[in-house]
Formats: sequence, structure tokens, C-alpha cells
Amino acid sequence: MRKPDIRIVDKTLLSDNHYLLHKFTYEYADGEMTERHQREVYDRGNGAAVLLYNKDYGNVVLIAQFRLPTYLNGNPTGMMIEACAGLVEEDDPAGTVIREAIEETGYHIEKVEKAFSAYMSPGAVTEILHCYVAEYTKEMKLSQGGGLASENENIQVLEMPFEKALQMVKDSEITDAKTIMLLQYAQINRLLG
Repeated sequence: MRKPDIRIVDKTLLSDNHYLLHKFTYEYADGEMTERHQREVYDRGNGAAVLLYNKDYGNVVLIAQFRLPTYLNGNPTGMMIEACAGLVEEDDPAGTVIREAIEETGYHIEKVEKAFSAYMSPGAVTEILHCYVAEYTKEMKLSQGGGLASENENIQVLEMPFEKALQMVKDSEITDAKTIMLLQYAQINRLLG
């Protein structure tokens, strides 16, 4: 793979309402020709997600919550079933998923295993998502979960058999990319069953 030469020509702030939206003008040179392009790029920070799984019961813990963009794009209820996740704080993805698991699911996990990192929408969004898996036990359920009221989170905690979650992917009931990838990671690596 040949690395192109990139030169940022201009950067214009279009919006800073919660996250950042910039318009970039850049030159792309590949040795034979130089092209000038313009793109809008959304910067919301990096994220981290974790799939909680229990080998003894063959279950996973997921969450359900309303996502306005999916509602606007044809999801009739706007509800999404997802692995718990959040924006990375203090450049610590592992710490982020441990905190998010407590807040969103009520499971107080202490150890996570890195699965992979992926750009989720590289054509327009800067975010890289760091994905983890973590074993949980019933004894780790120390709080209710459901998210933070201060962040207006209304999260439902869903514990289900791993096989049911995989079937929900097949039936397009789970359509969140990070969750699909984490479930497939668990399947490929035989974390359950």
C-alpha cells in the first residue's frame, strides 16, 4: 500500500454544538498527480465498548436505549440493542468501559480484555472505537445500572443467551455495528459455548 502525501490547505469550524464539525480543504498527492478535495469531518472523540459474557450460563449482557439518528433514518422506535459503551475519558479506553459497565449495566467488572479497535465511519467521523470483552458473574451485579440521570440516559439492561443475541443479529433485531462485531468476536474466539 502506497502512502499518499497529504497537505491540509484550510480548516473551517462549521459547528461546535456539543461536538466539532469542520470543513477541510486538502491536497492529495500520490506521486503522479495532485488533487484538491473538500470534506466535512465530525469529531466527537474516541469511544470504547465492552461485551459482558458469562461462560457458566452462556449469557451476554446488552443494553437498549433510544437513538435519535436511527429514528430519523427509519428505525420505527429508535430503540437500539447495544453493547455498553461511552466516550473515552483521559485517554483510558479500558477504564472507560469499566466505568460504563457499572453505570449502564450495574455490573462492577474489574478486568477487561482488548478485542480490537475499529473506525466505525471513516468517511466522515474521526472516532476510533476500542472494543473489549469481559467476563461477569451474578455476584458482580452491585447496582441497578440504567445510565446516569445527569446524562439523560434511559437504559434498559438486557441479559440473554448468547445464541439468542446471535439470532437477533441474523434477524436484524440487533443492528448496531460495534455490538455485531463484538458478538462475532466472541463467536470466532469461542468465548461462550
